[in-house]
Amino acid sequence: MWLVAEGKTVQYAEDIYTITEREDGKAINLLCPTRHIYSRGDVLNLSTLSIDIEAQFDGVISLEVSHFTGALRHGPNFDLYSDGRPECDASISKSSKGTIISSGGLSATVHPDQHTFDIRFHATDGSKELTSLLNRSVGLAYSPAISSPKQVEDLRDLKHYIFTQTEIGVGESIHGLGERFGAFNKIGQSIEVWNEDGGTSSDQAYKNISFWMSSRGYGVFIDTPEKIDLEIGSERCCRLQTSVESQRLKWYLIYGPTPKEVLTKYSILTGKPGKVPAWSFGLWLSTSFTTNYDEETVSHFLEEMKTRLIPVEVFHFDCFWLRSFHWCDFVFDSKYFPDPAGQMSRLKSANLVNKISVWTNPYVGQASPIFAYAAEKGYLLKRENGDVWQWDLWQAGMGLVDFTNPEAVKWFEGCLESLYDLGVNCIKTDFGERIPTKGVKWFDPKVDPQRMHNFYAYMYNKIVYETLQKRYGKDQAVLFARTACAGTQRFPLCWGGDCESTPAALAESIRGGLSIGLSSFSSWSCDIGGFEGNPPPWIYKRWVAFGLLCSHSRLHGSNSYRVPWLIDDDDRSPGNCTEVLRTFVRLKRRLMPYLYSQAMQSCRMGWPTSLRACALEFPDDPTAWYLDRQFMVGEGILAAPVFTEAGDVEFYLPAGKWTSFWDGMTVQGPGRRRETHGFNSLPLYVREGTVLTLGKESGAEGEGFGYDWLEGGEVRLYCVKEGDKATMVDKEGEEIGVLVIGKDGGIEGTEEALKGDWGFWRISEL
Repeated sequence: MWLVAEGKTVQYAEDIYTITEREDGKAINLLCPTRHIYSRGDVLNLSTLSIDIEAQFDGVISLEVSHFTGALRHGPNFDLYSDGRPECDASISKSSKGTIISSGGLSATVHPDQHTFDIRFHATDGSKELTSLLNRSVGLAYSPAISSPKQVEDLRDLKHYIFTQTEIGVGESIHGLGERFGAFNKIGQSIEVWNEDGGTSSDQAYKNISFWMSSRGYGVFIDTPEKIDLEIGSERCCRLQTSVESQRLKWYLIYGPTPKEVLTKYSILTGKPGKVPAWSFGLWLSTSFTTNYDEETVSHFLEEMKTRLIPVEVFHFDCFWLRSFHWCDFVFDSKYFPDPAGQMSRLKSANLVNKISVWTNPYVGQASPIFAYAAEKGYLLKRENGDVWQWDLWQAGMGLVDFTNPEAVKWFEGCLESLYDLGVNCIKTDFGERIPTKGVKWFDPKVDPQRMHNFYAYMYNKIVYETLQKRYGKDQAVLFARTACAGTQRFPLCWGGDCESTPAALAESIRGGLSIGLSSFSSWSCDIGGFEGNPPPWIYKRWVAFGLLCSHSRLHGSNSYRVPWLIDDDDRSPGNCTEVLRTFVRLKRRLMPYLYSQAMQSCRMGWPTSLRACALEFPDDPTAWYLDRQFMVGEGILAAPVFTEAGDVEFYLPAGKWTSFWDGMTVQGPGRRRETHGFNSLPLYVREGTVLTLGKESGAEGEGFGYDWLEGGEVRLYCVKEGDKATMVDKEGEEIGVLVIGKDGGIEGTEEALKGDWGFWRISEL
């Protein structure tokens, strides 16, 4: 707390020397010397920091700290306000408390005393203080330390940092920052916002999102794709430090006041989650990674799944659909797949599967003929000396597609379109984290390699997603992406990466899904059963119960298959793997009227569908901010996965009445519960006031999850009151009508929203 780290020079903004209002009345500039100014001589031979505070739109204020403002603003930059920037109700005023800049419901007040560095963010009506920048909370740093200002003449041998330190309140918790697998509450953690291929068991993350949410009703989006170092109540227990190696640092403070409103405003800033088609909610089955498979293997798996009455919506061909050493040149290995177009057509026409997915990455192995072609055309990233950048990690001699080159993008799009011509419907956009930063030169000279490292994920996924939209329609595009940065929620969906087949990894995956949901990712999945290793039957079955309650559900492994009969040696006793998988696939299909309506709302509002943190629904319950072994499926259903073979599980029910989906038993929250569950169930509780619409658990051959659930089903009323409602959407996601509980307890709106044969049940009748 007292000493500066060895080898560092740190200078803090000490005074707020001048406050200048911008002409449009929407921003102020603070000139902040790095020592107190008491006389004319004090203004010489020192650094100043320029702080720009700007009203963005209702409840959002940005703050940018700059040292040398003449530094170039290199790209790439996040694509903000992609759907348009809302109007801003901004005002600037002065009072005895200082200079106040307001943006609707959020204000920032700058202390009136020049020698008191104090900037407070609070609700405009004064009802709530959110956070502050206080004494020695904004500054710059050099590494190594400098002994003379003349050393700054040449910055090539110096690292220059800008940092801010916002106050953390007593009892405040911090969440989000992408798909992070450690503790859900980030207090006490040191976090690098820097994409890495690190699995699910470390502090590294595939999807680093520069946005965090506070339990106090606000969030902060850090507007840079470069590496960000965060000390969250660690370097200073009462502060959250944000630092970047740059001449400037900009972030947006977003006030809800509810966490749902925070996410909605964040999604206005960085982009709404893309809409996902109904069929994508069905079961995805994979070849797995390094297993042996060919056309016969694939057909056998799908025929056997059909025999066992487990419909597969999407079949995924992982890496070895390609020739070894050729990844990724978009050519099927003819030794194993001699007729890919014919095979895909046969699988679909036989109603064994409805859609086909294949694996890709943005790398090109040297052994492939297209490597030489892409290198000659300038489609691959280069070193500063003009050589193609290559290494032997992952693919021997691989190069990286340079998406800053428009011609390279066109070529890559053409390669993808050739797959669609064969019958491929969706793409697994794997990798994209190992993007080099040293000694490389991108085609676009305006981009900074440090900023490209994280941002490459956005470019990669955007390009692939838009080719799918072009071929199949705006709302029919689906990815299975591993890497992401802020804004990538616009190109659904993503999955959690390489997890182990253990209960600890199951818990890691849940924390990762909860965490990324707090960055406006509406859709998320994981590798059911775990990716690494061979899951014992009990792990597989517990993971199936969890995985089929995620928005998207895929069976995928590394060196072993994930079809159920190979997990338990085709055990036929009650509770076997096949039975459990069939049970939860049918449950999810039955939930589709509710689930898809929730998904459409989530896409509009920037919320997670499932996994949804309980804190989003119960923000005033302090316990909810610490729940990382359970989640909400939409707004009305709470699920608690089981982590033991015996089935014992402990979970928490927030305030209100909760009814077991399975047997109709109603319990009163708040409180913790302990239960024991067999493999065909888990704690699944419906929230009071829920009008739950259920469809059919099975349908005609090949009908899949994109069925017409409006034709008939069940409406369950859980402890409802007047005004409780459910929105009905069709399989295209279009709103058909709203079911509303009337004064007499009856349901209004059934004529518009429902057709066919429907049953209606109150909880007392179940």
